[in-house]
Amino acid sequence: MLMTRVFLLIASLFVLGGAPVSAQNPFAPVIEVNEDVITAWELQQRRLFLRVVSPTNATDAVVRQELIDDRLRAQLLRQVGLELSEEGIREGMEEFASRANLSADDLIKALAQRGIAEETFRDFVAVGVAWRDLIRARFGNRVQISEAEIDRAMAASTTGSGVRVLLSEIIMPAPPPQLDTVMARAERIAQVTTEAEFSSYARQFSATPSRGRGGRLDWAPLSNLPPILRARVLGLAPGEVTQPIPIPNAVALFQLRAIEETGASTPEYSAIEYARYYIPGGRSEAAMAEAARIRTKVDVCDDLYGIAQGRPEEALARDTQAPGDIPQDIALELAKLDNNEVSTALTTADGQSLVFLMLCGRTTAANEEVSREAVANSLRQERLSGFADSLLEELRADARIREK
Repeated sequence: MLMTRVFLLIASLFVLGGAPVSAQNPFAPVIEVNEDVITAWELQQRRLFLRVVSPTNATDAVVRQELIDDRLRAQLLRQVGLELSEEGIREGMEEFASRANLSADDLIKALAQRGIAEETFRDFVAVGVAWRDLIRARFGNRVQISEAEIDRAMAASTTGSGVRVLLSEIIMPAPPPQLDTVMARAERIAQVTTEAEFSSYARQFSATPSRGRGGRLDWAPLSNLPPILRARVLGLAPGEVTQPIPIPNAVALFQLRAIEETGASTPEYSAIEYARYYIPGGRSEAAMAEAARIRTKVDVCDDLYGIAQGRPEEALARDTQAPGDIPQDIALELAKLDNNEVSTALTTADGQSLVFLMLCGRTTAANEEVSREAVANSLRQERLSGFADSLLEELRADARIREK
């Protein structure tokens, strides 16, 4: 769901300015959903909001459908008498903001810099949290996860048998003005079935260093891939391509060229430590030359502290995160690296700084009980999401929706 993927571009709130021009009749109804209406102002606000939290979804069609679905959810919530208290809404806003290490007030101020009203953020959270509570109350007792199901899920996802994959990649820049064009192109590329055709697209459109090799990557353990990519790759046959994966200011696609079991056990990872050193100049010749110079000076992540001496504190960041919590663009690059290797494929959201990304190390998962609990929670959430999707489909089928 959208709320599990927010803040990929949250940093851009603080570096991009300029509120949009208001519509001529901002409060004119443009869509009727049963007895409720959606205004032009709401469409504009949701579009701005999605450009921050999920840029590849900020198309007119997605914006309209999301608001229609929110109206249908809100109508059912009114029917059953489920309404969040002001305290509950505020808690939801704080939890949402905490995913970017912000308070709700800090996030509200940052959104306002982009012309996004507090009410837009509040309504988005309120409907989402109340809908989640409704789904849990209505379907929670129908979701029972057995030990056998946990065993099967762990066996399906584990890389203990030594599974490795051979992938090709295409990562295309997608700044907000080009979102629709890039997404349309990505959807066409997702339909290709030959390595030659995918490689041709990679050479033409990809922005990563692998473009010169037609997007081809080396063999990599499946356990190195970020969770979102691992799940998609396991569903592919050789030659098939993932659906477009949104990352900050870009869209990624991956083609599976081969998959095999090596017979050697490879571990699951509970945490990944990585460092980012920001070099002014983006992908300029001077910045790339500086990155090449630094690469010859560092052997481990600790060496970056000496490189950063004399620069502002924010020039160097070092984090240890669970694989599923790492921003997708960074996670995709880390998947290609071994310990103490470096990537210079990324820039900051505004493109003004080159990211010198270094993998410090991976921590092997050690607690089987925690792992089983995480798998059980994941299975439970998948089942509840299925019930939620089915219920929403019923509401759509019964609704009277008219666009003006």
